[in-house]
This record gives sequence, structure tokens and C-alpha cells, in this order.
Amino acid sequence: MADTVAEPAEAPAAVRHAEEVMGTVFSFDVRGGDPDTVQAALAEAVAGLHRVDAVFSTYREDSQISRLAQGELTVEECDPEVAEVLELGAQAERLSDGWFSLRYQGRLDPTGIVKGWAVERAARALLAAGATGVSLNGGGDVQLLGTPGPQRPWRVGVADPLRPGGLAAVVSAAGASELAVATSGTAERGAHIVDPRTGRSAVTDLVAVTVVTPSVTWADCWATAAFAMGSREGLRWLESLPDVEALLITAGDEVRCTGGLASRLG
Repeated sequence: MADTVAEPAEAPAAVRHAEEVMGTVFSFDVRGGDPDTVQAALAEAVAGLHRVDAVFSTYREDSQISRLAQGELTVEECDPEVAEVLELGAQAERLSDGWFSLRYQGRLDPTGIVKGWAVERAARALLAAGATGVSLNGGGDVQLLGTPGPQRPWRVGVADPLRPGGLAAVVSAAGASELAVATSGTAERGAHIVDPRTGRSAVTDLVAVTVVTPSVTWADCWATAAFAMGSREGLRWLESLPDVEALLITAGDEVRCTGGLASRLG
């Protein structure tokens, strides 16, 4: 999990909101812009998250993704967002050599990409509405856009999976107009990450992988894929990706990171 670290005063007026949806809490921190316009955009972003949940929930038999998996609908009969997410997921499968998967136990399941995609889409909609800074944290998947104030970068605390209440690192968005932080691991939800090659829970030496990159859609995918790979292969693969930095923590309390991560800490 990751949490946005509060900044001191002298920032534009903040609009904050927390919404329970998609089985987690989405926390909005929106700065600047016309207040009425921002509030309207926030209401639409929240409504959009609930629509995403209705379309993509694998727990609802009447959701479009469930009906698609059951063969009751075609992709063309679904909302356009379904095709968009499935194409992004297919890209993630290709770029990760299958370590990221759109399937669970042989059934279509884009859960691993939907939340990050939904976070990013909602955050960008708020920026497009005139906000000067947006931080949106969807259950630990964080998209940062703009700044919270003049010369005040967004900062995100990365929870230490082996020390409850402690931080493993603090990521700074200084110098970046957009940055994302996403973590996959076992501390919060147990062994929920699947090894696509066996169909069973991924058994690796890792307890958490945090990925830092401009897009939370990809950060979420890459953290999941790298966790399934294990620390050695996962770190090597993450190092090969452009504009990606990462922090990997093993069950033995060993910390491994990509070469450029230090420039993002502070």
C-alpha cells in the first residue's frame, strides 16, 4: 500500500473525497481550478468509478465482463471501455512474456489492470477539468498529476510490508508532471497473486514490489508481473523497461531496487 504524504500550507485550496468502490477506498486530493467545475468533475469521476465496477466486476454475474466470460456477450456488444482494457491487458501480457495475465483459472479476468486503469482515467479527467494538481489513491495504486502547490511536489509513502505502520521509502514527484506508484505484495491481502504458468498462487522470495512510472495503469501491471517472477528475474525485467523504477522487498528483509530509484526518493 502507499499513501500520499501531506505537504505544508500555502498550497491551492484542496478538495478531498474518499469513495468506497471496487472493494476498496479511492482517496481524492484535488488542488486548484474553478471550485464549481472541479466539484462537478469530481462527482463525474466518482460516478465513473461505480460504472467501471458495474461493468468489470467479476463478482457480479450480470456485469459485462462476467457475461463476456460466459459467452453471453461479444466484445463488440460491450461498452467501448471493455475493448480498451482488454487491449491494454493484451499489451501487458506481451511485454511481460505472459507473467501478467488477463485470465484466472482459465477464465477471463482483467482484475489485474482494471483498478490502475480506473484510477488513471479518473485522475486525468480531473486535470482536464482545470485542476492544477491531482493525487488519486485507489487502494494503494496512486496517480499523481501536476503539483499540490508552488514548488511543492507530491510525495507518496510506501508502506513497509515487514513493519506494520512503518515506511519502506518515500517517493517524490519533484520535477515530474505525472508520476504513479503501485505496490503488489502479500502484506495486505495474503497470497492473492497468481503465477500464470501454474495457475496457482505465486510462490517467490518477495513480499512486495513497488513500481514507480508515469502511468499507474502500467505500474499496477508491472508490479504484479514482477512479483510473480521473483526478485532476481523481476528486478532484471523491470530494469529493462523504459521510465520504470522499482523497489523490491524479500521475505528475508532484503531490499533490491532499480538503478535510478534513488533519484525518485525524498
